[in-house]
Amino acid sequence: MVIGLTTMLEKSEALFASDHASVVSMNLFVALLCACIVLGHLLEETRWMNESITALIIGSCTGIVILLISGGKSSRILVFSEDLFFIYLLPPIIFNAGFQVKKKQFFRNFMTIMLFGAVGTLISFVIISLGAKHFFKKMNIGDLTISDYLAIGAIFSATDSVCTLQVLNQDETPLLYSLVFGEGVVNDATSVVLFNAIQRFDLTHINSAIALEFAGNFFYLFILSTALGVAAGLLSAFVIKKLYIGRHSTDREVALMMLLAYLSYMLAELFHLSSILTVFFCGIVMSHYTWHNVTDKSKVTTKHTFAALSFLAEIFIFLYVGMDALDIEKWDVVRSSPGQSIGVSSILLGLILVGRAAFVFPLSFLSNLTKSSLDEKIDWKKQVTIWWAGLMRGAVSMALAYNQFTTSGHTKVLGNAIMITSTITVVLFSTVVFGLLTKPLVKHLQPSSKRSSTTALQITTGSSFHDPLLTNNEPLLSTQGPSEYNIEQPVSFRMFWNSPSRAIHHYWRKFDNAVMRRIFGGRGVSPVVPGSPIDTSVRQWSEEVENKEQNGEP
Repeated sequence: MVIGLTTMLEKSEALFASDHASVVSMNLFVALLCACIVLGHLLEETRWMNESITALIIGSCTGIVILLISGGKSSRILVFSEDLFFIYLLPPIIFNAGFQVKKKQFFRNFMTIMLFGAVGTLISFVIISLGAKHFFKKMNIGDLTISDYLAIGAIFSATDSVCTLQVLNQDETPLLYSLVFGEGVVNDATSVVLFNAIQRFDLTHINSAIALEFAGNFFYLFILSTALGVAAGLLSAFVIKKLYIGRHSTDREVALMMLLAYLSYMLAELFHLSSILTVFFCGIVMSHYTWHNVTDKSKVTTKHTFAALSFLAEIFIFLYVGMDALDIEKWDVVRSSPGQSIGVSSILLGLILVGRAAFVFPLSFLSNLTKSSLDEKIDWKKQVTIWWAGLMRGAVSMALAYNQFTTSGHTKVLGNAIMITSTITVVLFSTVVFGLLTKPLVKHLQPSSKRSSTTALQITTGSSFHDPLLTNNEPLLSTQGPSEYNIEQPVSFRMFWNSPSRAIHHYWRKFDNAVMRRIFGGRGVSPVVPGSPIDTSVRQWSEEVENKEQNGEP
């Protein structure tokens, strides 16, 4: 009896000690997040630094301090987990990107984005996989299988769309931002789908049947993931439009939008789809329909809440990557062969450079063939910027590498440890070096002019939420009623041949105004129902008109 009581007390003490350690770790990590925000603000105007690099440096310095305090046993206060990254940190980043993206630019360049993000990623995947197999077999770094080489191709084809948010400005370079960031989101989704497909299939004996099944599974996941995100966004718009939740509680409106967006992500995970694509398109659809159905207070709240959550998740990721880079366990395994680790990292960086160049320049040439306007064409300066800005590798590559080459973040196998340390080296080098040079490169290759400054001012003063989902080179339309929205334009077969995007935009807008907006709400055409947000805005407008008439104002 006494022995049992003693055992229980020992377990309780160990549990309390563990809880206390977790509390201490979280306090320290939150303090570091605050430090990153403050330093990021102080370095806002600098030409070279951005918040992701600041977080990496702070994380690395903290890792060194922890390493010294622990006597070389540990360099981090939290254990990296793919679940932590994919389930909690990535969703707010990708959703906010879709929610805030300028839809006009994104959909005007949609075919080019898909060309870079899907076809380009496949080209890069093939080059990196074949290159890794060719060089690594000669280096004798361990028993890597064909699945490992293909996984390496998927891991290092994933660009860092998070860091792109930090180094490119949506207002200053809207075309570049939409192309590089849009490609980054599709690229991440493609890489994850490829990685999951590689783990699902037996690729030891590849034949035409397996290749066709692999391709079919890839496109099936791609299309179904997008459809799920669109469906979730439309469901949120329909529910909020019909129930007018904002009449009673703004908090409920905001909570419902957040939960339905997260539900779409988790459903994609549940059904083994691309959750990145799902939540990204859910964000786009919510900003086009749902956001216009909520009250003014909810509009302001959702915009800043989603942005704040995304910002914190980005800083959290880079801060942790900086700490984890100095994890002594991984470097202990490769200590006996540092030359191999450096060689593997150098080869991977070279393959990334070649793999990206192999699709950016040829696909840009193909894209330019479909563009009639010089402003829409991708000149060689933009091509160089797109190539360079997409060289950064980040948390997606880290998470996929951990998934492939470790068990719960730990490994004692030489080949696996070399791949993990090389991934860390590539992520740090590409983020710091390529990230530092991206801003100066953009300023050098894309110098600001009076015209671009005026355009940026117009874009900044307007709201991306009020832009139509698909528009052409036409002025923004009034929101006073559907009559001004239905502008008839002649569409012929010649338009499809000369400017297919304009023709698609024309028919989409007709369908959107006639059907989609009337069902799911949105700007300008939803019927006025008592108690709805639209009714409130109409009554406010009527009161303003009456007051002006009474005061004799025009």
